Amino acid sequence: MRVVILGSGRGSNAEAILRAQAAGQLGAAQVVQILSDKPDAGILALGLRFGVVATFVDPAPFKTKLEGPGEDRFIEAVRAAQADLVVLAGFMRVLKPKFLGAFAGRIINLHPSLLPAFPGLDGIGQAWRAGAKVAGCTVHQVTLEVDAGKIIEQTSVPVEPDDTLETLTARVHAAEHRLLPAVISRLSQATK
Repeated sequence: MRVVILGSGRGSNAEAILRAQAAGQLGAAQVVQILSDKPDAGILALGLRFGVVATFVDPAPFKTKLEGPGEDRFIEAVRAAQADLVVLAGFMRVLKPKFLGAFAGRIINLHPSLLPAFPGLDGIGQAWRAGAKVAGCTVHQVTLEVDAGKIIEQTSVPVEPDDTLETLTARVHAAEHRLLPAVISRLSQATK
């Protein structure tokens, strides 16, 4: 199963996937390319470290969504990589119908909350401010509605009495780093 990772930031979840791949823990999945909408994103440096092609794709003309010429460039890049699975790992753009249609049923996202609770930006902070007793993370299919696709798998992270937002965030991120590679591995086995 050929995997393309899309990300906008430092790439900690992409790194977890690539570490799992290097350790032989990604099942029949293989990351074949990393794409970023930010030319200076940390995620791009992972390509060199792990021997995976990593490319900036110009998302213009929009700043927060993927539409128009930028969307076309991303579709072209993912198609050129012959991706069986597109993994959003901190990709901070709203996907539109053309991209979703091009890879229907083959796009997953990792979100830092137990969806359907706390969708959108800052899921961990939302849970913290709401006084949730349990936080966590979710891998789900991507649909037009943000963070509303079919849930594939979740991991809960209890909020401890002595937690701060920072300690809770660190524990949720650690759970994300275990969950996402495990889900990719299972999906790769299911498609064999």
